Amino acid sequence: MPKDARIFTSAAVWVAALGYFVDIYDLLLFSIVRVPSLQELGVANSFDSGLIIINVQMLGLMLGGILWGVLGDRLGRTRVLFMSILLYSLSNFANGLVQNELQYAIVRFIAGIGLAGELGAGITLVSELLPAAKRGIGTSMVAGIGLLGAVAAFFVAQAVDWRAAYFIGGVMGISLLLLRLRVLDSALFHQTVARTSVTRGNFFQLFRKRERAMRYLRNVLIGLPTWFVIGILVSFCKEFAVNQGITEAVDPGRGILYAYAAIAAGDLASGLLSQLLRSRKKALYVFYAITALGMLRFFTASTATELYWGCGIMGFGTGFWALFVTIGAESFGTNLRATAATTIPNMIRGSLTAISALFLWLTAQTGYLQGGILTALIVFAITLWAAAGLRETFGRDLDFIEED
Repeated sequence: MPKDARIFTSAAVWVAALGYFVDIYDLLLFSIVRVPSLQELGVANSFDSGLIIINVQMLGLMLGGILWGVLGDRLGRTRVLFMSILLYSLSNFANGLVQNELQYAIVRFIAGIGLAGELGAGITLVSELLPAAKRGIGTSMVAGIGLLGAVAAFFVAQAVDWRAAYFIGGVMGISLLLLRLRVLDSALFHQTVARTSVTRGNFFQLFRKRERAMRYLRNVLIGLPTWFVIGILVSFCKEFAVNQGITEAVDPGRGILYAYAAIAAGDLASGLLSQLLRSRKKALYVFYAITALGMLRFFTASTATELYWGCGIMGFGTGFWALFVTIGAESFGTNLRATAATTIPNMIRGSLTAISALFLWLTAQTGYLQGGILTALIVFAITLWAAAGLRETFGRDLDFIEED
């Protein structure tokens, strides 16, 4: 079988992709069922309560990212995949049983911890198993297929009650555990374990050297636009529509559907573009530009259709998520690779708390639409600064360690 074809039959790639599919299904399901679920629980203000629960979930992702990242370098990538899938699957079942807002928030926090381990461990494993020249294709498959979980969440939520939608997510997660049994850790990980003098999975080691700390910070900040787009603009597109004078009904679930269908396509396209250009950074800048164009369409929309188009274009642009997580895995040595690759995307997910605070403050000062535009400008300024200082990682040999 040709080497390229092996990527499409690799058990590790498919387990990581399907695991991320269930991860994204669960992660976005709350945004899709936010209004009906909170209304059924007797919550009067679905906007304020929804924002609080999303931020609690993101806090769980930040803490879980550190936990699973450390365990991924100490215990192995596949063990983290197993434990994280089990935790968020059980949380899905619990979500279908909540009776009040407090229970909802607590379970979403626990789910966030579970969801934090899937992507980083999967991308680390795939990056270490595939040849350097084809690494971008494999990680793009993981992200592209995985992000279709949001599309599945939308259609499931349309077909069944919100509680049943959570139960379905739990069943999918438990079923995935059976597939995980076929996947073994990479030779690079086992080689590092054999070197007993090498420190593995020490989160604080990322910050012991200034160069490494700045490398980590920049790897985090290059992903800022992703969760600003999803967590603020798309998730609250209904509220933006009202403030932009759009009289037609706008459904946040439909906005998420269009955005994530486009993100899945963008993830595949960004990985292929980086292979074509033989550069992660050049492809990254192309997709930043597409994201900016999508924001322009979103903020100037005067009809629901135009707003949905904005969601779709922004979604395709933020398809650089595959590049983002791949760069994170390629930027650090084997003894800290899972720690970095797992914490980096979850730090971005967790950054939604700070972005939300900035957005709400600017909204109070200038108005809803103006606050969104100003937040977008600040987010992009920080992101471009971070990207400019990163080294190119395309084709990098991953057989190296981070020295103390």
